[in-house]
Amino acid sequence: MVLKHRSGIPNFVDHPEYWSKQPKNKEETLAYGLNLPATFKPNAAYGYSNTAYMLISDLIDKVLGYSYHQYIKEEFLIPLGLKNIFGSIHEVNIDDVMSGYYVRYEEDQKTDFTGLMITNTEDVGIFIRALNDGSVFNEGEQEIYSSVYVYKHMGLLVGYQSIAEYHKDMDTVVIQFNNTTKFDGYKWNLAKIFYGRIVKIIRKRAH
Repeated sequence: MVLKHRSGIPNFVDHPEYWSKQPKNKEETLAYGLNLPATFKPNAAYGYSNTAYMLISDLIDKVLGYSYHQYIKEEFLIPLGLKNIFGSIHEVNIDDVMSGYYVRYEEDQKTDFTGLMITNTEDVGIFIRALNDGSVFNEGEQEIYSSVYVYKHMGLLVGYQSIAEYHKDMDTVVIQFNNTTKFDGYKWNLAKIFYGRIVKIIRKRAH
């Protein structure tokens, strides 16, 4: 239920103080989510929650006995030759990170540490392709993954959003990164329109 966003664990961005007193580390970020009441009873509805995913990462650390980032690096990144995926902004030169902005706020959001990984479009493309061709999985793992996720990604956080998808008909991964967001009244429609037009142009040139 946690993996499928059916746990009812609230998203930390919904905390009333999140925007006025933005957290400076993972612990503060997690606290915002855990101080909110459940959004619904477990398995009663769907509700995307970054808080739930942060809890999963902590659980994996405890089960492994070491950082899940190290596990991901050894099991996925190194075998796929991915050298531009990092555990946090603390592992890279901040000047190399794309700035991110939230509507009505002048501050650059790229320095906020929420415990998320960071990468570039090339490595995202390689990883999405590996998901689709199955090369990232060991025996039996692809069936488990397919029961939980689809083989594409739409991501959204303060200052950033992304769409990444493999298009089988032209054997191409198309990725779109945006560096401005607004959650209040937010809809994916405009980003999807841009993405759809880009895919249409690429498909026309491919054929």
